[in-house]
Amino acid sequence: MAKDAELKQAHDYSTKPGKAYPLGATFDGEGVNFALFSEHGTGAYVCLYDVAEPETEVARIPMVEYTELIYHVYVDGLQPGQLYGYRVDGPYNPKEGDFFNPNKLLLDPYAKAISAPINDDNSRLGYDYKSKADDRYLVMSTEDSGPGMAKSVVIDPSFDWEDDKAPDVPLHRSVIYEMHVKGFTHLHPTIDKSIRGTYAALGTPESTDYLKKLGVTAIELLPIHQFTNESYWGYNSIGFFAPQNTYSSSGMDGQQVTEFKQMVKDLHKAGIEVILDVVYNHTAEGNQFGPMLSFQGIDNKVYYRQMTEQPEYYRDFTGTGNTFDLTQPRTLQLVMDSLRYWVTEMHVDGFRFDLAATLIRSDEDAGRVSSFLDTVAQDPILTRVKLIAEPWDIESYEVGGFPVQWSEWNGKFRDTFRAFWKGDEGKANEVSLRMLGSPDLYANDGRSPANSVNLITAHDGFTLNDLVSYNDKHNEANGEDNKDGSNDNASWNCGAEGPTDDQAINELRERQKRNFLSTLLLSQGTPMIVMGDECGRTQHGNNNGYNQDSEISWMNWDWNEKQQALFDFTSQLTALRRDMPLLSRRKFYGNEQISFLRPDGQEMTEHDLQNPDTRCVALFIDGMRVDEQTEDGQDVGDEQLIWVLNAYWEDIPFMLPKIGRKKSNWKVVVDTSTGEFSPEWKPVTGGHEYTIPARSSVLLSLS
Repeated sequence: MAKDAELKQAHDYSTKPGKAYPLGATFDGEGVNFALFSEHGTGAYVCLYDVAEPETEVARIPMVEYTELIYHVYVDGLQPGQLYGYRVDGPYNPKEGDFFNPNKLLLDPYAKAISAPINDDNSRLGYDYKSKADDRYLVMSTEDSGPGMAKSVVIDPSFDWEDDKAPDVPLHRSVIYEMHVKGFTHLHPTIDKSIRGTYAALGTPESTDYLKKLGVTAIELLPIHQFTNESYWGYNSIGFFAPQNTYSSSGMDGQQVTEFKQMVKDLHKAGIEVILDVVYNHTAEGNQFGPMLSFQGIDNKVYYRQMTEQPEYYRDFTGTGNTFDLTQPRTLQLVMDSLRYWVTEMHVDGFRFDLAATLIRSDEDAGRVSSFLDTVAQDPILTRVKLIAEPWDIESYEVGGFPVQWSEWNGKFRDTFRAFWKGDEGKANEVSLRMLGSPDLYANDGRSPANSVNLITAHDGFTLNDLVSYNDKHNEANGEDNKDGSNDNASWNCGAEGPTDDQAINELRERQKRNFLSTLLLSQGTPMIVMGDECGRTQHGNNNGYNQDSEISWMNWDWNEKQQALFDFTSQLTALRRDMPLLSRRKFYGNEQISFLRPDGQEMTEHDLQNPDTRCVALFIDGMRVDEQTEDGQDVGDEQLIWVLNAYWEDIPFMLPKIGRKKSNWKVVVDTSTGEFSPEWKPVTGGHEYTIPARSSVLLSLS
């Protein structure tokens, strides 16, 4: 370290050896203990900055104690709000996998708050970026990144949680709402302008009342771990303990922590759980050409997976340039510490793990043998919360492959019903499985239908409105020549069987939205609604809004009559699901409790289900044969239900069955062709035909 840097310690800071644990910066009322793991570094320094002048380093304090590969020091007199960062000495030898550069100020991996947005700045590149050579990353940069770099913040963890209690909604009774913190309230007309788009706004009565009326039990927040600002979605995490500071209305010097806690407290009071979408598979540092923000400069060999023969290059299973290495004990420890922190200190109720297949990889392959999965399975804190995997990455597809305590985004549910309602042939058999909670995936290893998190749309892809409105993506605003994003929706509106006049096309689109929503909310499993799908939110054909911090991605609260009608329809579906427990059982249905029926009323054969021309599937549920109680000890119900899904382009006469010797009157509960619930129609007697409208879903119950 240069002499002038050493002289900066001439300030009156009293230091002690401190402790190696806990990692990070810990305020004890009198000062702060700093602890930083680095296995291959040769020295480390705590650099202090003032809030009033964050560009100027006021002290550089050597962390002279080194215990269990952890540098540590205690500094007397420091208070919450103190800004700091680390510099780490060591070899800069990319060909050996080492990228140490003490000219770069590094964020604390355990920082509980970060003081400023993290924007692009060439001073944060660890290599000689001014060179044009392909191997310029081999030459170390001598430019100091400290003045413009965001700083870690010492926080005061105290907060009055009062009588906060987790809603603890059983998974099978959950309805999840995937949403973006900023996008949900940024345009809200009645929330105070000063807090729109923030944690505080999500906790307001306007937000909680809306969510309760919609009938959701949990919000799943797109990433709120501190991320770099090139992405609106937030999937470039760099601070696994720090809530994103730009979502704070009260400040960035630790206030974001308190505001996040208050949001959780307010949502819990409304009976709504908070699930975080977390990104532990990679970081914002990218590959060898990316910025040096934290992990790369602290210990690149430990935190990232490298090519065995060429360690200057990163193994990339995520498409982002790097892969976080959870096979390393200290990296795994950091992830586990982060997860526990969000449960114990921030009171969140669960996690959705982005590209979770990457987290369970050995040196080569994803699979069940995983130190991460084993560690989670034995953790007494994490076994109490909801764990949801996105069970794939760019090289593997692990749907159905996670262990018992895990739920999964069921991509097969999405793909099956998109194809079915589009009119594709040969989907009947798989539709029958997805309606029942995918027993082919989850019935043989101790899991339940609820472990299937059912989805039709997600943040990455078309909204529900756009899914039924566009044949092609329109991502021009992203600035990538419309080459980004998938185009898996081709020919949605094409085909000789489809309507041709505008009015009929628009009516069909509204019906298809209702078909998808009813399919999502009436199937066994845990449904996930995407922000705005309940009111027809459009992104105008953009199916990859990752960088669209604009009206393309924000929730528009100025609804027309059709949008209000769709919201009302969705709310009635969630209420129906809540009030009719047969639609969300804890267990899979047995063969004696259900059957699939043909339009003639006879039970479907295997040939019927495998017939490529079968486009009408009817599920009969005999509640009289279901011996089960709800959580409060009530019987799940003895209704007999028939749920008919007709993806055919023509009406189909359907023979309603007789049940027993009594006269059986079937009553329509919901019909997606009209959007009506319990319409005032004359009940249809069993043994008679009832016409199921083209491209519609009808639920009937026996009265």
